[in-house]
Amino acid sequence: MHYRTLGRTGIKVSPYALGAMMFGALGNPDHDESVRIIHRALDAGINFVDTADAYSRGESEEIVGKALKGRRDDIVLATKLHLPMGDDPNQRGNSRRWIMTAVENSLRRLQTDHIDLYQIHRPDPDTDIEDTLSALSDLIHSGKVRVIGSSTMPASDIVEAQWVAERRGLERFRTEQPTFSILNRGIESEVLPVAQRYGMGTLVWSPLAKGMLTGRIRKGQQTDLRRAAVFQSFGDERRLDAIEQIIPLAEEAGLRMTHLAMAFAIAHPGVTSAIIGPRTMEQLDDLLAGVDVTLTDEILDRIDAIVPPGTDVGAPDSSAYLPPALQHPALRRRPATERAAA
Repeated sequence: MHYRTLGRTGIKVSPYALGAMMFGALGNPDHDESVRIIHRALDAGINFVDTADAYSRGESEEIVGKALKGRRDDIVLATKLHLPMGDDPNQRGNSRRWIMTAVENSLRRLQTDHIDLYQIHRPDPDTDIEDTLSALSDLIHSGKVRVIGSSTMPASDIVEAQWVAERRGLERFRTEQPTFSILNRGIESEVLPVAQRYGMGTLVWSPLAKGMLTGRIRKGQQTDLRRAAVFQSFGDERRLDAIEQIIPLAEEAGLRMTHLAMAFAIAHPGVTSAIIGPRTMEQLDDLLAGVDVTLTDEILDRIDAIVPPGTDVGAPDSSAYLPPALQHPALRRRPATERAAA
């Protein structure tokens, strides 16, 4: 396994990061099996583990904590906060009040005294970014957190956060975690260039497009993939049409779809690591079998012809962050009485 530098932090991480979202009630409820999967990934050379407090309401962090006993010093451990952790409206978001509580809860579940990378899971329009950065800076100064990062931030928000950090003398976001795959290339337009400009490391999630790039999704065919019944994107005609062009490309190259998708994600110079999220040992072994795949310029050119750089195929990913103006019609529509020019 080769290692890359996480932005300008000096921290070396594997090009594959092990995502722990599928460990716990949300995916694999068997703690012992999940621990074995984590150990298998670590033994293969993966040294970057990413989880979040909201994954199975803390259960994922607990499993990761069990798995890292005796190996903690060898692992770059990342977790996140922001998503709801209870019915209380203050048990979520990026306020100082919640950050200080959430980090202690995560440290306890992870059975560690520090977090290598602490990330805000989503932007929080209700909280001044200066307050968020101030609280996160205090965690770094206390030694509980090594570096901080953002996730699914629009490019403009990344720039604002960097500016505020410099202007106020605060710690800055050193990483960004956006979605990126052959079907979701929108970040190539602004997010990745902005992250590169500020020397940020980038760990991308859903490089298999939630499973659409596994070969188990075909146009006009039934699938046993459980997510297909949950996400509308699995029925998006434009995404299915793109997949029907990608499958023969992988076959001609002699590659499994999963290997093609992962190799594509880590080939971009702005991407530090791509997060894999196996639920079973079989899924992990399949992904590990493709770590040495290198895509030629010809294959990358053909992918560009199917999905042009900087574009997303089909409807926006419902799991990604949508700014308030895109979620609430009232923020992009004047009152009816004010819409006319005269």
